[in-house]
Amino acid sequence: MDFKRVDAPKNTVTRDHNDIDRPTGNLYEAVSILSKRADQIAEDLKVELHEKLNEFATHNENLEEIFENKEQIEVSRFYEGLPKPHHIAAKEWETDEIYFRRPADEQTEE
Repeated sequence: MDFKRVDAPKNTVTRDHNDIDRPTGNLYEAVSILSKRADQIAEDLKVELHEKLNEFATHNENLEEIFENKEQIEVSRFYEGLPKPHHIAAKEWETDEIYFRRPADEQTEE
């Protein structure tokens, strides 16, 4: 997923817990699903950021290069400006983009 184009809020938003637990019927289960999805998003963003920063990495130690690498600073600032992973996960939850299943229910059906 392209997290740069997500229209998630960057600040605190009050949410109705009835909207959050509607798909699962259980608020704690819904929060657990959101937490796991936020962890996935954070890991994806971290990997993407490190890949982009490694493009600017130099193998020789020169103080001028360390302090004046403006491209690296711009990339870091861009990622700092993105919505936080839990905001992205909540937006995905609202728009029914998160798939979840209950393995215990699948075993009883068989």
